Amino acid sequence: MSGKVSTVRGLAFWSIPLALGVMALKFFAWWLTGSVALYSDALESIVNVIAAVVAFVAIGYAQKPADEKHPFGHHKAEYFSAVIEGVLIVLAALMIVREAVMAIQAPTLMQAPAAGIAVNLLAGAINGGWAYLLIRHGRAHRSPALEADGRHILSDVVTSAGVIVGLALALALKMPILDPILALVVACNVLWQGWKVIGMSVNGLMDGAIDPVEEARIRELIASHAVGAIEAHDIKTRKAGHVSFVEFHLVVDSQMTVEESHAICDRLESVLRREIEGAGVIIHVEPAEKAKDEGVVLNGTA
Repeated sequence: MSGKVSTVRGLAFWSIPLALGVMALKFFAWWLTGSVALYSDALESIVNVIAAVVAFVAIGYAQKPADEKHPFGHHKAEYFSAVIEGVLIVLAALMIVREAVMAIQAPTLMQAPAAGIAVNLLAGAINGGWAYLLIRHGRAHRSPALEADGRHILSDVVTSAGVIVGLALALALKMPILDPILALVVACNVLWQGWKVIGMSVNGLMDGAIDPVEEARIRELIASHAVGAIEAHDIKTRKAGHVSFVEFHLVVDSQMTVEESHAICDRLESVLRREIEGAGVIIHVEPAEKAKDEGVVLNGTA
């Protein structure tokens, strides 16, 4: 686990200088051309820098061990970071809309377009590779903040691509108004990306259930490894950062000793923690008369 924590924190840290470098490139591209679309793209990069700092702080806090005031850990701190990033993405889109509307009223031709486009392409390529890395590791290490940061940067890549296409069209058709019009189209996509990031984060803060495929796997594991018990019911799951909490009631024969039922629970906890990464398991043992018709019938039991 320590290796994974180190990887996640390391990626979050290096996002900060990389975001600063990309922001500098984009402002340089705007300085070369005077393009409102490139200026809008550079404005979004400011948000990327802020988001990278927020993600780094949140990931560090989320990795703190449980204490008296937070007995279940600090995992949800990452969701707060992801919500902030989603809001920042939306604010970036609104800034783009503002600049685009102003430019539509007075469109102007660009200066040194080839150089500006080349610099912006370089910035977009850097962001694209980094976004892929963050999203891949965010999913692999179950880090909402890291994945949200990656999606945020990916939305910036889409913005850059749209800006470059718009500039190329504006130059080819000699229609400078296409520059701010395409910026508006890109702003709509950025808004959509922000909405998705916020939705994912709010679901985590509201103790949303884990992925249905993973939940089905949990039910299979319970059914296959609870030999000696009668059934399991009221299976509940929730996700907090990289931890998946699993809680259920295990029905055993009323004549079974505490030691025997405890052995079954130990076996279930062990297999769930081994097969479900980051699983936190709580099992309530109940006598036979508490069985429910809708409960999970265990393999090899009546």
